[in-house]
Amino acid sequence: KIMVRFLEVMRPLGLLTVKVKEPAKEQTYRQKLLYTFIVLLVFLILGQVPLFGLEKQVKSDPFYWMRTVMASNKGTLMELGISPIITSGMVIQLMQGAKLIHVNMAVSEDRALLKMTTKFFGILLTFSQAFVYVYSGAYGSVSDLGMIKASLVVLQLGIAGIILVLMDEMLSKGYGLSQGGISLFIAVNVAENIIWKCFSPITVNTGKGAEFEGAIVAFFHLMATKSNKFAALREAFTRTSAPNLIQVIATILVFFLVVFLQGFKVDLKMQSTKVRGLIRTYPIKLFYTSNIPVILQAALIQNINFISELLYTRYQTNVFVRLLGRWSPDQRFGGRLQPVGGLAYYLSPPHTLGDLASDPIHGVLYFSFVVL
Repeated sequence: KIMVRFLEVMRPLGLLTVKVKEPAKEQTYRQKLLYTFIVLLVFLILGQVPLFGLEKQVKSDPFYWMRTVMASNKGTLMELGISPIITSGMVIQLMQGAKLIHVNMAVSEDRALLKMTTKFFGILLTFSQAFVYVYSGAYGSVSDLGMIKASLVVLQLGIAGIILVLMDEMLSKGYGLSQGGISLFIAVNVAENIIWKCFSPITVNTGKGAEFEGAIVAFFHLMATKSNKFAALREAFTRTSAPNLIQVIATILVFFLVVFLQGFKVDLKMQSTKVRGLIRTYPIKLFYTSNIPVILQAALIQNINFISELLYTRYQTNVFVRLLGRWSPDQRFGGRLQPVGGLAYYLSPPHTLGDLASDPIHGVLYFSFVVL
């Protein structure tokens, strides 16, 4: 009874959350296409609008390696991305699996209460994470930023998070082509990053002079400006200070490999226990779980890295904090803080083949974590 009461306690809180109404009738293909286009356009705009009140960016970025999967963009309204939504769903599912919450999925009212609870906690986590992110010094000292500007940044991140939650709910209720916005937001963010890192016309100072950020643009620029074509080719393929051609080729190969493996399936024969002789086949795809494990893993690592860096910048000598993670600036990535020890280090991927060769245990432990 105590377990059931949790959803009943959450019922009044549903009045505090904005809801998206079910469509009055089935949406046509053109209507779904239009709604999907509008949602993606709003998402892309949120990912480009800078946060009002920020005067400078700090190099610390615990979410750097997870931003693609979390569909986030540093210094913009999409700073937090889908992380609060994923974390909320993950926490609710863990509580449900541990029998802390009793939900009868056969009852439509319980399903509606569960969705409302997940949405409420997603909004709550958005404001909580924004508050901790800002007041922990992610944008510099709060005393330098000012209490009013810091509060405005938290408010902006919170409102952007609410908009993201509502757009996800809107698509899941049948307004769009997708059954939810999470995978769609990730796909759009990945596509945007790939195009930008291939064709970006912005120049960056890599320590060897100004180079184009886009890997393909940089390739033609290096081949045209350097007299030593072999050195230019090697630089275009192996540079570590900006996207290189090896990363582009690897991305293309992985894309075609995933498309190829997506078609693999196993037909499982099923025999009816009620009708004698009735045998049907149930296809099970090789990628049955889709990208859900990757998203959950990224959300877990992101939260661990965030907490670890936050604690390490303040309590570097504490034994438990150092076990959770040790951080140091890495000039290869613009001086950003990177994990160099502790749990956060071993749960993060090796950056290069050289890093993997110098510490193979790191690679083995990370691979084991991803597979398991």
